[in-house]
Amino acid sequence: MKPPKLFVRLTELLQFLPGIGKKSAERIAFYLLSNVENGKKIAESLEEVLYKIKFCSKCGNITVEDPCAICSSPQRDKKKICVVEKPMDVFAIERSGVYDGLYHVLGGLISPLDDRGPDDIRIAPLVARVKGEEFEEIIIATNPTTEGEATAMYICESLRPFGVKITRIAQGIPVGTDLDFADDITLLRAMEGRREVKD
Repeated sequence: MKPPKLFVRLTELLQFLPGIGKKSAERIAFYLLSNVENGKKIAESLEEVLYKIKFCSKCGNITVEDPCAICSSPQRDKKKICVVEKPMDVFAIERSGVYDGLYHVLGGLISPLDDRGPDDIRIAPLVARVKGEEFEEIIIATNPTTEGEATAMYICESLRPFGVKITRIAQGIPVGTDLDFADDITLLRAMEGRREVKD
């Protein structure tokens, strides 16, 4: 006997989530069916998030208010900006408590294999921010992958004419991993060991 079409549709949609395969999707769907109240709460929360959360027009992080709390905070060091790939990287660095500056979220990395070039991510807004504001240091915190390194090199070349100090986080982050999986100590060492990018 085949499962109902509605159930099949739910499991197919759940498989769009990262790390969720067919078996996991079926387990989640069965859980939601057997815990209806929790399922309703999840559905309501998801709907609210999708309608209320947006991207900060200044840094690209997720937020309810625009600009976000980090960009509008008077306690942040406005002379430093940390460039990351995605909002989850901001959360990871904030969790470590080692950084008090601003952020710029690229929204992806340069990846020729995925047909994604510099114009497909938020490099132009970064250049505009550096040109229009007085930053003393740009910290490039892209992941230590081939795409992350290529993006970091492109950013360095794009920002070099402005004469601002450009640093790259130290390689305390294991190669091939994402920032949001790093523990607080590893992030601390990576931030403390950042180095200036030179020709």
